[in-house]
Amino acid sequence: MWSEEVTANSFYDFDYTLLRFSLDPLSKLDREERWVDVPVQLGEEKHVVRVQALGKTSEPLFQISSESVEQKDNLLQHIKALFQWDRDLEKVHEHFLDTNLDQLFNAHPGTPIVKDFHLYDCLMKVIIHQQLNMKFAYTLSTRFVQNYGEKKDGVWFYPSPKTVAQIPYEELRELQFSQRKAEYVIDTSRLIVDGELDLHELAQQPDEDVMKRLKKVRGVGPWTVENWLMFGVGRENLLPKADIGIQNALKYYFQKEKKPSQEEIAEMSQGWEPYQSYASLTLWRSIEG
Repeated sequence: MWSEEVTANSFYDFDYTLLRFSLDPLSKLDREERWVDVPVQLGEEKHVVRVQALGKTSEPLFQISSESVEQKDNLLQHIKALFQWDRDLEKVHEHFLDTNLDQLFNAHPGTPIVKDFHLYDCLMKVIIHQQLNMKFAYTLSTRFVQNYGEKKDGVWFYPSPKTVAQIPYEELRELQFSQRKAEYVIDTSRLIVDGELDLHELAQQPDEDVMKRLKKVRGVGPWTVENWLMFGVGRENLLPKADIGIQNALKYYFQKEKKPSQEEIAEMSQGWEPYQSYASLTLWRSIEG
């Protein structure tokens, strides 16, 4: 067992991170005690890493702990990249104080991009969740993981692409997946297993190239790619204009009678680049809970 304290580069609202994680029934966390247990897959090894907040938003301090001393450096590296504690959120905050979202950012300072735990997990989740209401979306992804994933120390790990590639479509149909969604999940996993889709390599490419490549995958559209880039890779300049939550948040913030069109959102969002992802997260945050 090892434990190490880590600080962030700027202010950081970890309590909001916990709120986002808590939306997923698979998460193991305690918002009062301010910790989350993170599933980390290193090759074939599965590790559980506890991340606990010791500080506050203005002075963030975290305690990281896990079992494997041999893998300590790799686990720390994974956790730091996952939570993006190296990002300067104060710089982002100051950028938005000169935009039409200044009141929003003053109300929710230090809002980070909350990434999913692994690239593959995130892609499966966004494919499963697309075009569904949140409650049923999480019902499906929970069934998917609990039927085909693995539990270690009370923490759920998503199934591997190899496992998912071998699932008959009919089995996912029995979990209330539509035929098409079952095909998208399984066929995409087969592409990964066959070496035709390398998510780690893709995550190093520019947003535009990722969009072109992933849109060629059956069942993956712009919304799916934008969400994978934001929540899987942690890219900073994504604004899913077709997202209902974004539209509702903008309607509320700008006190409009109806949800803005994508063309209107493009107009509203002038000046938000290169940090549109933080605008997206803060907009979602403004209408959550």
